[in-house]
Amino acid sequence: MAEEQELLAVGKIVAAQGLRGELRVNPLSDFPERFTKPGLRWIQLRQNPPQKVNLLSGRQLPGKELFVIRLEGINDRNSAEACVGQSLLVRSDDRPKLAQGEFHLLDLIGLEVRLLESGAVVGTVQDLIHAGNDLLEVALEGQPQPLWIPFVEQIVPRVELREGWIGITPPPGLLELGSADTNERE
Repeated sequence: MAEEQELLAVGKIVAAQGLRGELRVNPLSDFPERFTKPGLRWIQLRQNPPQKVNLLSGRQLPGKELFVIRLEGINDRNSAEACVGQSLLVRSDDRPKLAQGEFHLLDLIGLEVRLLESGAVVGTVQDLIHAGNDLLEVALEGQPQPLWIPFVEQIVPRVELREGWIGITPPPGLLELGSADTNERE
């Protein structure tokens, strides 16, 4: 159980690739070596206990955000398809070193989101969506629908990990997008 708490999800297995057991992984990490450098990893389906696996090789698909990996013991399409939906994990202390002013995107989950201008609390980061640009999924105070905020320096200029909050300077209309759906239904 202690080992489970020391693991960090870095990708999601989304499909089998070919007939020889390769897997397509949607990365949840900005560090490609998590998918290309051979070594010990874990896979986990939902709340089941994680299983140790050896990453044999990996490569990024040209022009895509996806990686294709080979895991020891996964040698055919059926075995690969059985892995779809599982998370790919690494030890949480196996984090690449960051330059000053950089941080791990997964550390943002749970941080309070504040307007920099007024300090007003907007909501809490509940997920990170890895798309062309990363999007912070923010649970808004008193709203059932989340808001997606582009994680770019112009909109999210301040990240205070130790204090537990991020500061945003949203463009006009961005915050209203989250409440528009709710107002239309009322």
